[in-house]
Amino acid sequence: MTLKKFNFNVNHTDKYSRTGVIETHRGNINTPAFMPVGTQATVKGAFINDVIKTGSEIILGNTYHLMIRPGVERISNAGGLHEFMNCKLPILTDSGGFQVMSLSKFNKIDREQGAIFQSHIDGKKFILSPEESIRVQKGLNSDIVMVMDECPKKTDDYKKIKKSMELSMYWAQRSKDAFGDNPHKGLFGIVQGGLFEDLRIKSLEELIKIDFNGYAIGGLAVGESQDEMFKVLDFIKDYMPKEKPRYLMGVGTPSDILGAVKRGVDMFDCVLPTRSGRTGLAFTWNGRVQIRNSKHQNDNSPLDLNVTKFDLNKYSKNYLNHLFNTNEMLASMLLTLNNINFYQELMSEIRKNIKNGTFDEFHDKYINIL
Repeated sequence: MTLKKFNFNVNHTDKYSRTGVIETHRGNINTPAFMPVGTQATVKGAFINDVIKTGSEIILGNTYHLMIRPGVERISNAGGLHEFMNCKLPILTDSGGFQVMSLSKFNKIDREQGAIFQSHIDGKKFILSPEESIRVQKGLNSDIVMVMDECPKKTDDYKKIKKSMELSMYWAQRSKDAFGDNPHKGLFGIVQGGLFEDLRIKSLEELIKIDFNGYAIGGLAVGESQDEMFKVLDFIKDYMPKEKPRYLMGVGTPSDILGAVKRGVDMFDCVLPTRSGRTGLAFTWNGRVQIRNSKHQNDNSPLDLNVTKFDLNKYSKNYLNHLFNTNEMLASMLLTLNNINFYQELMSEIRKNIKNGTFDEFHDKYINIL
């Protein structure tokens, strides 16, 4: 059977913001889209069918974590990541480069070998080259594959960022070569260059020469302020290929997403809705609610009366406060679902307002609330 080719079409535009559809052989993804993060082959605290019911159309898996534990061979022997975790949705996997920099006990970067590091779990030595990253992602059988890049920490050292960006471009070409001919999958390049306009533009130009199915903006979840992030997006928004999807990696808050969509971004991922759900922070259309706060102890109203999915509007703040303060497992499960559902409602409203030509008004209404 011939698998459906990876494809992307833009359907509506409202200034820089736009709606579109990413077509994969496992299903279509309406953009702008938010991808819940399934780091260890699970979206923490949620059944995959419940994640689907929120309106999620794609999730993210983590190459670094999965290659360390349980290992790509074990997942591949199960038929791939979809079969392993019983997920029918398309899956995007990152390259593992960010986690090498942020989590491993020791890492060394070698231009030819790649990233040499010790597992943060047991200290075992790994070498992650561009070719190995692609091999692992192919073994996971993900639908969207990311090139191997170096993601440096935030710095104003121009020479250091320039050297890192040039290394990422070299690794991008090697990743493309290793990926080969896989028309039913998407391979995304990653724009680097820190906060420097010329480096970001140079990075993007080099990636366009290599030619990818989509273009991600990396290195903007490593300590930058929202203003700095938006400034970088403003640098490159006129240079991004119009016919390819654009993915802002590791971002972010609802207001981050609103501002990035205004600057032409199509795809997002972040651990924030699930991690916040486990710590008692709920996202609602009226703003954030820290449910552990004592003021909720006698508040018998729901987080949001209008959220009927999963009967979430039948659980009072009083009850949720009790669950969190007694460390009940149900507490994090309910808030995780609430938060993923809120993010998907936000994306749906964003798409609707772009289609109607009212996104600027929607953006201005909620940018300082959410």
